[in-house]
Formats: sequence, structure tokens, C-alpha cells
Amino acid sequence: MRVIDLNSDLGESFGPWIMGEDAAMLDVVSSANVACGFHAGDPAGILRTLRAAKERGIAVGAHVGYRDLVGFGRRDMDPTSDELVGDVIYQIGALKGLAAAAGTKVTYVKPHGALYNTIATDRRQAADVIDAILSVDPDLILLALAGSPIVEQARHAGLTVAAEAFADRAYTPSGMLVSRRESGAVLHDPELVAERMLRMVTEGMVEAIDGTMTKVEAQSICVHGDSPGAVAMARRLRERLVEASVTVAPFAGAGL
Repeated sequence: MRVIDLNSDLGESFGPWIMGEDAAMLDVVSSANVACGFHAGDPAGILRTLRAAKERGIAVGAHVGYRDLVGFGRRDMDPTSDELVGDVIYQIGALKGLAAAAGTKVTYVKPHGALYNTIATDRRQAADVIDAILSVDPDLILLALAGSPIVEQARHAGLTVAAEAFADRAYTPSGMLVSRRESGAVLHDPELVAERMLRMVTEGMVEAIDGTMTKVEAQSICVHGDSPGAVAMARRLRERLVEASVTVAPFAGAGL
């Protein structure tokens, strides 16, 4: 039986500024990457998202990022190791406290934006994030880009890793994500997205931006909560998976 996790980045609203549709997305996904206040989110809003996740039985992950509210965590940064380790520990700890108040718990960590992309290949920053997770809770699972060097680096360090694919992002022929700065990097057609991800789940392949096929093996699929039409895209993706007898369930606790 095929099983796949669907995740989305949530809890990113800040005061009166609303980002995404958390409640609607939580009715579709099986895991929620919840902002920790550094790239987005405020404590009250984060707590509301955690409570909503708890009500629906959705797995919760800490969506840690660079300290970059203005840039939404999507600007490249080069913190020292002491700074990055401390920042990641701080964010996980904050979300753990809020999650406890909501009656749920943090089971994994997914870095956000520029941090996610950087640690996919930057061994020094990757090591800092890995060290931070291990120092807080070695049972936390790291959610990382499928096929990137950090997957084996983290496993070698003793972390459990779940590999992630992106429903709404284009891929290069080497299996990496096309930069958001390039045309066609973000996909918006729900039917196209659903068919691409169904093929990834059943065949382990995704069509790259140049039309060739690239190997992508993942235990979780991300639909960005802040993308236009994100909820409709996620709904169609889940429908298509279920139609093909694929079970949607959290990767956390799945015996990775």
C-alpha cells in the first residue's frame, strides 16, 4: 500500500496581516510546518494554528528560519555557527512551549526558505541546524529536500530524516528546485500539480523544467500555503492521490 504525507507552511500571519488559509489547509494536509516567529508568525496566531492542528489530528513541525521578518526568510544570510545553532534551538523551544499549551507536540523540524535551500548543500550551516536539533530533542525528524546532500549528512549524525518533494515547484534535471528568480519556477495548475505528484509517488519520477524526467523519492509532499490557489491545489492533489488508492498520512511515526 502506497502512503504519502502532505504538508504545508502555516502559522505565518502576523498581527492583522493574513498569510494563507490555515484552517482550510489543515482540512487537507496531514502535517503542518508551523512558523516559529523568525521569518513569520506571531505567538497568538501560532497558538491558534497549533490548536486547530490539534483538533484535526495533524502532525506538527517547527518551521525554523533565518531571523528575517522583512524578507520572509527568503534572503540568503551567513550567520555564525553560534548564532545559527542558538536561533534554531530558540525557535524549536518556542514552538514546543506553544504546542504544549495547545495540547499537541512538535514531532519534526522543517527549515524554511533560504535556510532550507542553503543547508541542502552548505555542510557548515547544515551541521549547525543538525547540532541544534540534536541538542534539543534527538527524536525530532528532519524534513529535508529529497536528493540533497543534507539527507545523508543528517542521517550520519544520528537524525531520522524524511525526504520532501514540492508539488508547486519546478525541478531541474538534477532533481533540485528551480530558483524562484527564474520563470516557471512556481506551478499553479491544480491538475498538472496533481498528476506530477501522483507520478512521483507511484514511479519516483518528476518531469523537470526542460521536459526530461528526474528521479525524486520522497515521503512527504509540500504545498506552499502562501501560493495563490494553494488550498484548491492541495485539495485536488489529495483527491487524485486517494482516487489512485494512495493513503495520505503523517510521515512522523511512520517507521522511517
